[in-house]
Amino acid sequence: MTAMTAMSGARTAATAARVLRQLRHDPRSIALMLLVPVLMLTLLRFVFDGSPKTFDGIGASLLGIFPLITMFLVTSIATLRERTSGTLERLLAMPLGKGDLIAGYALAFGAVAVLQSVLATGLALWVLGLDVVGSPWLLLLVALLDALLGTALGLFVSAFAASEFQAVQFMPAVIFPQLLLCGLFAARDTMHPVLEGLSDVLPMSYAVDGMTQVLTHTDMTAEFVRDAGIVAACALLVLALGAVTLRRRTP
Repeated sequence: MTAMTAMSGARTAATAARVLRQLRHDPRSIALMLLVPVLMLTLLRFVFDGSPKTFDGIGASLLGIFPLITMFLVTSIATLRERTSGTLERLLAMPLGKGDLIAGYALAFGAVAVLQSVLATGLALWVLGLDVVGSPWLLLLVALLDALLGTALGLFVSAFAASEFQAVQFMPAVIFPQLLLCGLFAARDTMHPVLEGLSDVLPMSYAVDGMTQVLTHTDMTAEFVRDAGIVAACALLVLALGAVTLRRRTP
């Protein structure tokens, strides 16, 4: 019956409001989502204090990667807590569809992602001196899409974890390969053909490519539109998969 329940904007909004109320009483999660990306960017700036050009080169990419990682961690753990505590089972026993639940979570964490992206982008550009050729709004857009992708991935992998420790263990499997192959450490076209082909299907590669477009072009390019569209499409696809794989309880 739950699977057949049509999605409702009111139920989705109510779910998002409930999640936000819970987050308000969880200062550690708030600190992880809002402060850690800011602190990591600040640390990176002073690591390359003698080489500002290096910071400009990788700072824009990491402006998208840090939010993705933190949102992945917080979302996967928070969703798993809901399931292990029995909250999901009680909610899904009500006239609340899986789509409403996933959309509500995505809406709540998406609101946090907006704030996180604004803080990180503002700090990088106007405090740390990140020098980009393109519009700051495009930089913010990619950072936000990356954070939403991290949220979607966290919701998806939480269905396969039985404990918070297992949720964290998914990070090396889901995040680290993308981090190594996204083009941050070496240009993707210089990699072994097999790795280059693999990087072509990983969404973080297009997040980094989108940031690079903003870093090097004054106007919005066709490549930027493609990269941003791919990241957004991947986030929506993973959210849909999350709704399909969502379980009431942890075995």
